[in-house]
Amino acid sequence: MFTFLNRIHEHFTDVLHIWRHEMVKVIKDEGVLMFLVVVPLGYPLIYSWIYNNETLRETPVAVVDQSHSALSRQFINDCDATPDVHVKYYAQDLDEARSLVSRQLVRGIYLIPSDFADCVNRGEQATVSVYCDMSLMLAYKAVYQTAMVEAGRLGAGISMQKSGAYTKREAVISAQPLAVDGVVMYNPSGGYGSCVLPAVLMLLVQQALALGIGMAAGTARERHRNGRLIPDDDPHYRGPYRIVWGKALCYLMIGAATSAYLSMAVPAMFSFPQQGSGWALFWLLLPYTLASVFFGMTVSCLVRYRENVMLLMVFVSVPLLFMTGVSWPQSSIPGAWQGISWLFPSTFGVRAFIRVNSMGANVSQVLPELRILWIQAAVYLGMACIVYRYQFYLMRKYAQ
Repeated sequence: MFTFLNRIHEHFTDVLHIWRHEMVKVIKDEGVLMFLVVVPLGYPLIYSWIYNNETLRETPVAVVDQSHSALSRQFINDCDATPDVHVKYYAQDLDEARSLVSRQLVRGIYLIPSDFADCVNRGEQATVSVYCDMSLMLAYKAVYQTAMVEAGRLGAGISMQKSGAYTKREAVISAQPLAVDGVVMYNPSGGYGSCVLPAVLMLLVQQALALGIGMAAGTARERHRNGRLIPDDDPHYRGPYRIVWGKALCYLMIGAATSAYLSMAVPAMFSFPQQGSGWALFWLLLPYTLASVFFGMTVSCLVRYRENVMLLMVFVSVPLLFMTGVSWPQSSIPGAWQGISWLFPSTFGVRAFIRVNSMGANVSQVLPELRILWIQAAVYLGMACIVYRYQFYLMRKYAQ
Protein backbone atom coordinates (compact mmCIF):
# COMPACT_ATOMS: atom_id res chain seq x y z
CA MET A 1 0.00 0.00 0.00
CA PHE A 2 2.79 2.36 0.89
CA THR A 3 4.58 1.55 -2.37
CA PHE A 4 1.41 2.26 -4.35
CA LEU A 5 0.88 5.62 -2.63
CA ASN A 6 4.53 6.49 -3.12
CA ARG A 7 4.26 5.81 -6.86
CA ILE A 8 1.17 7.99 -7.11
CA HIS A 9 3.01 10.76 -5.27
CA GLU A 10 5.98 10.47 -7.63
CA HIS A 11 3.70 10.48 -10.65
CA PHE A 12 1.84 13.54 -9.40
CA THR A 13 5.11 15.32 -8.55
CA ASP A 14 6.53 14.66 -12.01
CA VAL A 15 3.37 15.91 -13.72
CA LEU A 16 3.44 19.13 -11.68
CA HIS A 17 7.15 19.61 -12.41
CA ILE A 18 6.62 19.14 -16.15
CA TRP A 19 3.63 21.50 -16.03
CA ARG A 20 5.67 24.17 -14.24
CA HIS A 21 8.60 23.70 -16.61
CA GLU A 22 6.31 24.00 -19.65
CA MET A 23 4.69 27.16 -18.26
CA VAL A 24 8.11 28.74 -17.76
CA LYS A 25 9.06 27.90 -21.35
CA VAL A 26 5.84 29.47 -22.64
CA ILE A 27 6.44 32.67 -20.69
CA LYS A 28 10.09 32.97 -21.69
CA ASP A 29 9.61 32.12 -25.36
CA GLU A 30 8.34 35.25 -27.14
CA GLY A 31 7.12 33.33 -30.18
CA VAL A 32 5.11 30.79 -28.20
CA LEU A 33 3.74 33.53 -25.94
CA MET A 34 2.64 35.51 -28.98
CA PHE A 35 0.67 32.62 -30.49
CA LEU A 36 -0.85 31.38 -27.24
CA VAL A 37 -1.67 34.72 -25.60
CA VAL A 38 -1.14 37.81 -27.78
CA VAL A 39 -2.78 36.53 -30.97
CA PRO A 40 -5.96 35.20 -29.26
CA LEU A 41 -6.25 38.46 -27.30
CA GLY A 42 -5.60 40.95 -30.09
CA TYR A 43 -6.53 39.31 -33.39
CA PRO A 44 -10.26 38.86 -32.69
CA LEU A 45 -10.54 42.46 -31.46
CA ILE A 46 -9.06 43.80 -34.70
CA TYR A 47 -11.12 41.48 -36.87
CA SER A 48 -14.36 42.19 -35.01
CA TRP A 49 -13.72 45.93 -35.06
CA ILE A 50 -13.27 45.88 -38.84
CA TYR A 51 -16.66 44.20 -39.31
CA ASN A 52 -18.37 46.00 -36.45
CA ASN A 53 -20.62 47.96 -38.83
CA GLU A 54 -22.07 44.59 -39.95
CA THR A 55 -23.59 45.95 -43.20
CA LEU A 56 -22.51 48.35 -45.92
CA ARG A 57 -24.31 51.69 -46.09
CA GLU A 58 -24.34 54.32 -48.83
CA THR A 59 -22.66 52.09 -51.40
CA PRO A 60 -21.62 54.40 -54.28
CA VAL A 61 -23.17 53.72 -57.69
CA ALA A 62 -23.13 55.39 -61.09
CA VAL A 63 -26.29 55.97 -63.14
CA VAL A 64 -26.53 55.99 -66.91
CA ASP A 65 -29.93 57.57 -67.56
CA GLN A 66 -30.68 57.31 -71.28
CA SER A 67 -34.40 57.91 -70.73
CA HIS A 68 -34.26 61.35 -69.09
CA SER A 69 -37.90 60.98 -68.10
CA ALA A 70 -39.82 61.73 -64.92
CA LEU A 71 -40.22 57.98 -64.33
CA SER A 72 -36.48 57.31 -64.59
CA ARG A 73 -35.72 60.21 -62.24
CA GLN A 74 -38.22 58.80 -59.76
CA PHE A 75 -36.50 55.41 -59.85
CA ILE A 76 -33.09 57.02 -59.34
CA ASN A 77 -34.32 59.16 -56.44
CA ASP A 78 -35.98 56.16 -54.79
CA CYS A 79 -32.73 54.18 -54.94
CA ASP A 80 -30.71 57.13 -53.66
CA ALA A 81 -33.12 57.57 -50.74
CA THR A 82 -32.38 54.06 -49.39
CA PRO A 83 -29.68 53.64 -46.72
CA ASP A 84 -27.81 51.05 -48.80
CA VAL A 85 -27.12 52.98 -52.02
CA HIS A 86 -25.81 56.44 -52.82
CA VAL A 87 -26.01 57.73 -56.41
CA LYS A 88 -22.61 59.35 -56.64
CA TYR A 89 -22.08 59.87 -60.38
CA TYR A 90 -24.19 60.40 -63.49
CA ALA A 91 -22.35 58.98 -66.50
CA GLN A 92 -22.95 59.85 -70.14
CA ASP A 93 -22.64 56.27 -71.35
CA LEU A 94 -21.79 52.77 -70.17
CA ASP A 95 -18.09 53.06 -71.01
CA GLU A 96 -17.70 56.06 -68.73
CA ALA A 97 -19.53 54.22 -65.95
CA ARG A 98 -17.28 51.19 -66.37
CA SER A 99 -14.21 53.40 -66.02
CA LEU A 100 -15.62 54.64 -62.70
CA VAL A 101 -15.97 51.03 -61.53
CA SER A 102 -12.44 50.15 -62.67
CA ARG A 103 -11.08 53.08 -60.64
CA GLN A 104 -13.06 51.86 -57.59
CA LEU A 105 -15.02 55.12 -57.43
CA VAL A 106 -18.33 53.25 -57.55
CA ARG A 107 -19.39 49.65 -56.81
CA GLY A 108 -22.21 49.33 -59.34
CA ILE A 109 -24.01 50.79 -62.33
CA TYR A 110 -27.72 51.39 -63.01
CA LEU A 111 -28.41 51.58 -66.76
CA ILE A 112 -31.86 52.95 -67.66
CA PRO A 113 -32.55 52.50 -71.40
CA SER A 114 -33.97 55.22 -73.62
CA ASP A 115 -37.34 53.43 -74.06
CA PHE A 116 -37.86 52.98 -70.30
CA ALA A 117 -40.80 55.40 -69.92
CA ASP A 118 -42.26 54.54 -73.34
CA CYS A 119 -42.48 50.85 -72.48
CA VAL A 120 -44.19 51.61 -69.18
CA ASN A 121 -46.70 53.94 -70.81
CA ARG A 122 -47.53 51.36 -73.48
CA GLY A 123 -48.11 48.71 -70.80
CA GLU A 124 -45.01 46.76 -71.80
CA GLN A 125 -42.31 45.42 -69.55
CA ALA A 126 -39.45 47.88 -69.01
CA THR A 127 -35.91 46.87 -68.14
CA VAL A 128 -33.28 48.38 -65.84
CA SER A 129 -29.81 46.84 -66.20
CA VAL A 130 -27.74 46.46 -63.04
CA TYR A 131 -23.95 46.00 -63.22
CA CYS A 132 -22.26 45.04 -59.95
CA ASP A 133 -18.67 44.82 -58.77
CA MET A 134 -18.47 41.16 -57.72
CA SER A 135 -15.13 41.55 -55.93
CA LEU A 136 -17.03 42.55 -52.79
CA MET A 137 -20.11 40.45 -52.09
CA LEU A 138 -21.60 42.87 -49.56
CA ALA A 139 -21.48 45.69 -52.14
CA TYR A 140 -23.09 43.43 -54.73
CA LYS A 141 -25.88 42.61 -52.27
CA ALA A 142 -26.56 46.29 -51.53
CA VAL A 143 -26.57 47.42 -55.17
CA TYR A 144 -28.57 44.53 -56.58
CA GLN A 145 -31.19 44.18 -53.84
CA THR A 146 -31.84 47.92 -53.75
CA ALA A 147 -32.56 47.92 -57.48
CA MET A 148 -34.84 44.89 -57.13
CA VAL A 149 -36.81 46.33 -54.23
CA GLU A 150 -37.26 49.78 -55.75
CA ALA A 151 -38.16 48.38 -59.18
CA GLY A 152 -40.83 46.22 -57.55
CA ARG A 153 -42.15 49.17 -55.57
CA LEU A 154 -42.26 51.40 -58.65
CA GLY A 155 -44.02 48.67 -60.63
CA ALA A 156 -46.58 48.19 -57.85
CA GLY A 157 -47.33 51.93 -57.90
CA ILE A 158 -47.84 51.90 -61.66
CA SER A 159 -50.13 48.87 -61.38
CA MET A 160 -52.21 50.66 -58.74
CA GLN A 161 -52.71 53.64 -61.03
CA LYS A 162 -53.84 51.46 -63.91
CA SER A 163 -55.88 48.95 -61.93
CA GLY A 164 -59.17 50.86 -62.15
CA ALA A 165 -60.10 49.76 -58.61
CA TYR A 166 -62.84 51.58 -56.73
CA THR A 167 -60.93 51.95 -53.47
CA LYS A 168 -57.28 52.44 -52.58
CA ARG A 169 -57.27 49.15 -50.68
CA GLU A 170 -58.46 47.26 -53.76
CA ALA A 171 -55.71 48.94 -55.79
CA VAL A 172 -53.07 47.86 -53.28
CA ILE A 173 -54.31 44.27 -53.28
CA SER A 174 -54.44 44.13 -57.07
CA ALA A 175 -50.88 45.45 -57.32
CA GLN A 176 -49.54 43.20 -54.59
CA PRO A 177 -51.91 40.30 -53.88
CA LEU A 178 -49.35 38.45 -51.75
CA ALA A 179 -47.34 40.31 -49.12
CA VAL A 180 -44.15 38.77 -47.78
CA ASP A 181 -43.04 39.57 -44.23
CA GLY A 182 -39.37 38.64 -43.98
CA VAL A 183 -38.01 37.72 -40.55
CA VAL A 184 -34.25 37.33 -40.12
CA MET A 185 -33.57 34.41 -37.77
CA TYR A 186 -30.53 34.20 -35.47
CA ASN A 187 -28.88 37.24 -37.11
CA PRO A 188 -31.11 40.27 -36.48
CA SER A 189 -28.78 42.74 -38.18
CA GLY A 190 -28.27 40.49 -41.20
CA GLY A 191 -24.59 41.37 -40.95
CA TYR A 192 -21.48 39.59 -42.14
CA GLY A 193 -19.72 39.83 -38.79
CA SER A 194 -22.47 38.12 -36.80
CA CYS A 195 -22.52 35.33 -39.38
CA VAL A 196 -18.83 34.50 -39.87
CA LEU A 197 -16.89 35.87 -36.90
CA PRO A 198 -18.21 33.35 -34.30
CA ALA A 199 -16.80 30.60 -36.51
CA VAL A 200 -13.48 32.44 -36.81
CA LEU A 201 -13.28 32.80 -33.02
CA MET A 202 -13.68 29.05 -32.46
CA LEU A 203 -11.23 28.20 -35.24
CA LEU A 204 -8.74 30.56 -33.61
CA VAL A 205 -8.77 28.44 -30.42
CA GLN A 206 -7.53 25.39 -32.31
CA GLN A 207 -5.05 27.28 -34.49
CA ALA A 208 -3.52 29.22 -31.60
CA LEU A 209 -3.00 26.07 -29.53
CA ALA A 210 -1.57 24.14 -32.48
CA LEU A 211 0.80 26.99 -33.38
CA GLY A 212 1.96 27.53 -29.79
CA ILE A 213 2.44 23.84 -29.00
CA GLY A 214 4.15 23.23 -32.34
CA MET A 215 6.53 26.14 -31.91
CA ALA A 216 7.45 24.95 -28.40
CA ALA A 217 8.11 21.46 -29.80
CA GLY A 218 10.26 22.91 -32.58
CA THR A 219 12.27 24.85 -30.01
CA ALA A 220 12.81 21.67 -27.96
CA ARG A 221 14.05 19.80 -31.02
CA GLU A 222 16.41 22.61 -32.05
CA ARG A 223 17.97 22.78 -28.58
CA HIS A 224 18.34 19.03 -28.17
CA ARG A 225 21.51 17.60 -29.65
CA ASN A 226 19.64 14.60 -31.12
CA GLY A 227 16.56 16.55 -32.21
CA ARG A 228 14.19 14.91 -29.73
CA LEU A 229 11.23 16.31 -27.81
CA ILE A 230 12.23 15.03 -24.37
CA PRO A 231 15.18 16.47 -22.43
CA ASP A 232 17.55 13.80 -21.10
CA ASP A 233 18.98 15.95 -18.30
CA ASP A 234 15.78 16.22 -16.24
CA PRO A 235 14.97 13.25 -13.94
CA HIS A 236 11.27 14.14 -13.82
CA TYR A 237 10.85 13.29 -17.52
CA ARG A 238 10.79 9.56 -16.82
CA GLY A 239 7.55 8.37 -18.35
CA PRO A 240 5.62 9.18 -21.54
CA TYR A 241 2.26 9.45 -19.80
CA ARG A 242 3.61 11.83 -17.18
CA ILE A 243 5.08 13.98 -19.94
CA VAL A 244 1.84 14.04 -21.91
CA TRP A 245 -0.31 14.96 -18.90
CA GLY A 246 2.17 17.53 -17.62
CA LYS A 247 2.32 19.30 -20.97
CA ALA A 248 -1.42 18.92 -21.51
CA LEU A 249 -2.17 20.51 -18.12
CA CYS A 250 -0.16 23.58 -19.08
CA TYR A 251 -1.80 24.05 -22.48
CA LEU A 252 -5.24 23.12 -21.17
CA MET A 253 -5.10 25.97 -18.65
CA ILE A 254 -4.12 28.42 -21.38
CA GLY A 255 -6.68 26.98 -23.80
CA ALA A 256 -9.48 27.17 -21.23
CA ALA A 257 -8.83 30.87 -20.64
CA THR A 258 -8.59 31.49 -24.39
CA SER A 259 -11.81 29.60 -25.10
CA ALA A 260 -13.74 31.48 -22.42
CA TYR A 261 -12.45 34.82 -23.67
CA LEU A 262 -13.22 34.15 -27.34
CA SER A 263 -16.62 32.52 -26.77
CA MET A 264 -18.05 34.95 -24.19
CA ALA A 265 -16.05 38.17 -23.82
CA VAL A 266 -15.48 39.03 -27.49
CA PRO A 267 -19.10 38.40 -28.61
CA ALA A 268 -20.33 40.51 -25.69
CA MET A 269 -17.98 43.38 -26.58
CA PHE A 270 -19.16 43.53 -30.20
CA SER A 271 -22.83 42.59 -29.64
CA PHE A 272 -22.72 39.33 -31.58
CA PRO A 273 -25.73 37.03 -31.04
CA GLN A 274 -25.47 35.17 -27.71
CA GLN A 275 -28.43 32.87 -27.23
CA GLY A 276 -26.76 29.91 -25.55
CA SER A 277 -26.57 29.15 -21.85
CA GLY A 278 -23.33 29.08 -19.91
CA TRP A 279 -23.88 25.41 -19.07
CA ALA A 280 -24.16 24.44 -22.75
CA LEU A 281 -21.03 26.44 -23.58
CA PHE A 282 -19.12 24.70 -20.79
CA TRP A 283 -19.97 21.22 -22.07
CA LEU A 284 -18.99 22.29 -25.57
CA LEU A 285 -15.73 24.05 -24.75
CA LEU A 286 -14.47 21.26 -22.47
CA PRO A 287 -14.14 18.54 -25.15
CA TYR A 288 -13.25 21.07 -27.83
CA THR A 289 -10.34 22.50 -25.83
CA LEU A 290 -9.14 19.02 -24.87
CA ALA A 291 -9.31 17.84 -28.48
CA SER A 292 -7.48 20.97 -29.67
CA VAL A 293 -4.70 20.52 -27.08
CA PHE A 294 -4.10 16.86 -27.91
CA PHE A 295 -4.42 17.63 -31.62
CA GLY A 296 -1.69 20.25 -31.24
CA MET A 297 0.53 17.83 -29.32
CA THR A 298 0.08 15.22 -32.05
CA VAL A 299 0.81 17.70 -34.83
CA SER A 300 3.90 18.89 -32.94
CA CYS A 301 5.61 15.57 -33.69
CA LEU A 302 5.78 16.70 -37.33
CA VAL A 303 7.56 19.93 -36.44
CA ARG A 304 11.31 19.80 -36.88
CA TYR A 305 11.98 23.54 -36.71
CA ARG A 306 10.05 26.42 -35.17
CA GLU A 307 8.99 27.85 -38.51
CA ASN A 308 7.49 24.58 -39.79
CA VAL A 309 4.33 24.84 -37.72
CA MET A 310 3.49 28.27 -39.16
CA LEU A 311 3.79 26.94 -42.72
CA LEU A 312 1.59 23.98 -41.79
CA MET A 313 -1.21 25.52 -39.73
CA VAL A 314 -1.52 28.96 -41.34
CA PHE A 315 -1.80 27.30 -44.76
CA VAL A 316 -4.83 25.22 -43.72
CA SER A 317 -6.68 27.99 -41.83
CA VAL A 318 -8.83 29.16 -44.76
CA PRO A 319 -9.70 25.62 -45.98
CA LEU A 320 -10.68 24.70 -42.41
CA LEU A 321 -13.05 27.66 -42.24
CA PHE A 322 -14.70 26.57 -45.50
CA MET A 323 -15.01 22.95 -44.32
CA THR A 324 -16.96 23.99 -41.22
CA GLY A 325 -19.95 24.76 -43.45
CA VAL A 326 -20.31 28.38 -42.30
CA SER A 327 -18.92 30.36 -45.23
CA TRP A 328 -19.84 27.62 -47.74
CA PRO A 329 -22.86 25.25 -47.49
CA GLN A 330 -21.95 21.93 -45.94
CA SER A 331 -24.16 20.09 -48.44
CA SER A 332 -22.08 21.48 -51.32
CA ILE A 333 -18.74 20.25 -49.92
CA PRO A 334 -17.49 17.11 -51.74
CA GLY A 335 -17.56 13.91 -49.73
CA ALA A 336 -13.78 13.49 -49.76
CA TRP A 337 -13.27 16.93 -48.24
CA GLN A 338 -15.96 16.29 -45.67
CA GLY A 339 -14.06 13.16 -44.67
CA ILE A 340 -10.85 15.18 -44.30
CA SER A 341 -12.69 17.77 -42.18
CA TRP A 342 -13.49 15.05 -39.61
CA LEU A 343 -9.80 15.02 -38.67
CA PHE A 344 -9.95 18.53 -37.20
CA PRO A 345 -11.70 19.49 -33.93
CA SER A 346 -12.62 22.88 -35.40
CA THR A 347 -15.11 21.30 -37.82
CA PHE A 348 -17.46 20.11 -35.10
CA GLY A 349 -16.49 22.74 -32.55
CA VAL A 350 -17.50 25.56 -34.89
CA ARG A 351 -20.77 23.89 -35.92
CA ALA A 352 -21.77 23.22 -32.32
CA PHE A 353 -20.78 26.72 -31.19
CA ILE A 354 -22.88 28.36 -33.93
CA ARG A 355 -25.89 26.27 -32.93
CA VAL A 356 -25.44 26.90 -29.21
CA ASN A 357 -24.39 30.54 -29.13
CA SER A 358 -26.18 31.96 -32.17
CA MET A 359 -29.24 29.71 -32.33
CA GLY A 360 -29.79 28.94 -28.63
CA ALA A 361 -29.43 25.15 -28.87
CA ASN A 362 -29.10 23.14 -25.66
CA VAL A 363 -26.69 20.31 -24.90
CA SER A 364 -29.00 17.55 -26.15
CA GLN A 365 -29.33 19.26 -29.54
CA VAL A 366 -25.56 19.22 -30.17
CA LEU A 367 -24.88 15.74 -28.77
CA PRO A 368 -23.58 14.37 -32.12
CA GLU A 369 -20.92 17.07 -32.28
CA LEU A 370 -20.03 16.63 -28.60
CA ARG A 371 -19.62 12.86 -29.01
CA ILE A 372 -17.28 13.33 -31.96
CA LEU A 373 -15.24 15.93 -30.05
CA TRP A 374 -14.83 13.52 -27.13
CA ILE A 375 -13.80 10.77 -29.57
CA GLN A 376 -11.27 13.12 -31.18
CA ALA A 377 -9.90 14.07 -27.75
CA ALA A 378 -9.45 10.38 -26.88
CA VAL A 379 -7.88 9.49 -30.24
CA TYR A 380 -5.44 12.40 -30.23
CA LEU A 381 -4.58 11.69 -26.59
CA GLY A 382 -3.68 8.16 -27.59
CA MET A 383 -1.65 9.38 -30.55
CA ALA A 384 0.19 11.90 -28.37
CA CYS A 385 1.03 9.12 -25.90
CA ILE A 386 2.36 6.97 -28.75
CA VAL A 387 4.50 9.86 -30.03
CA TYR A 388 6.02 10.58 -26.63
CA ARG A 389 6.41 6.90 -25.84
CA TYR A 390 8.53 6.60 -28.98
CA GLN A 391 10.49 9.70 -27.97
CA PHE A 392 11.01 8.19 -24.52
CA TYR A 393 12.21 4.97 -26.15
CA LEU A 394 14.75 6.93 -28.22
CA MET A 395 15.95 8.76 -25.14
CA ARG A 396 16.59 5.49 -23.27
CA LYS A 397 18.21 3.95 -26.33
CA TYR A 398 20.70 6.79 -26.76
CA ALA A 399 21.33 6.82 -23.01
CA GLN A 400 22.50 3.22 -23.20
